[in-house]
Amino acid sequence: MMKQILPLDSSHSPRHLIHGADRDWAETNCYVDVWIELLHALGLEPIAALPFTLAIDFEGDQWTFFKFPLADLYELYGLDVQELAIWRPLVQHIEEQVARGHPVLVELDSYFLPDTTGTAYQREHTKSTVAVNEIDVGHQRLGYFHNQGYYHLQGADFVNIFHLQGPSDPARLPPYVEFVKRPVTSALKGSDLLATSMQILQRRLRRMPKTNPFESFRNRLEADLQWLTHETMEVFHQYSFATLRQFGACYELSATYFRWLQAHHVRELEEPIAAFADLSTGAKTLQFQLARTIARKKPLDVSVLDQMALRWQAAVASLQATFLSDSGGPNWRPLL
Repeated sequence: MMKQILPLDSSHSPRHLIHGADRDWAETNCYVDVWIELLHALGLEPIAALPFTLAIDFEGDQWTFFKFPLADLYELYGLDVQELAIWRPLVQHIEEQVARGHPVLVELDSYFLPDTTGTAYQREHTKSTVAVNEIDVGHQRLGYFHNQGYYHLQGADFVNIFHLQGPSDPARLPPYVEFVKRPVTSALKGSDLLATSMQILQRRLRRMPKTNPFESFRNRLEADLQWLTHETMEVFHQYSFATLRQFGACYELSATYFRWLQAHHVRELEEPIAAFADLSTGAKTLQFQLARTIARKKPLDVSVLDQMALRWQAAVASLQATFLSDSGGPNWRPLL
């Protein structure tokens, strides 16, 4: 029998505005995207949980792979996310948890995810996180959130993605899996949601990088160009995903968050909104320039990162002046 949490139709499942056609980055990363659509389908506003995007940093070989903090999801929406220990066949665990009303976030092989047609589907084996909402083992059918929307797979894809045929491979490790326990009481809404989100924002502002991440990234990119310009476009895509796409997509979400606050009558946000939007579009432009550099084996001017460093510094200073006082308390004034 089919186990289902939400009655969704993959042919008509409205996306959240974050995945609208007007975005710089249609997708962010698989974990964030799947949570955006899952929260949206649950009737919750994912934008309220975006303060975490402010605390990313350049980590040396990549920018922070940003993710929704589980503690924030609990504080805002009452969602209790737990790791699922895999000691039976994966499909059995998913079936049981979905039957209990728990969405299951699981790393699956995009080679068998038909929504990735044109990229990974039937082309390359790459892991990606999906959130399972429905499963019918008897009819070999799966309904899942992935990237920008809600989709179904069935038949051979179902069999292959769960390794239901052929001998077991002891070298195949189980994926990382989480399940989401939904609250008995209602999630925060209205002014309570706004106030709690801004409390989380203040905590994130205190965890901002101590040094400007764009300055260290500029130096690293300049050094990496010595070998990167001799690599293939496949290596470019890997490098770009870990660097330009990570901070570009993340800061576009930051701009989205502050526009949401502004729509709720929180003032003095024009500077950070403009700055984070510029960082997003700047990353997109630099990505195109880097692709041309590698394709044509020509030099790349990285001085644009100097301007990005200034924009980031101005945004941080503005936010800290607006939301943090010298004593660490609130200093914001919403318009009434």
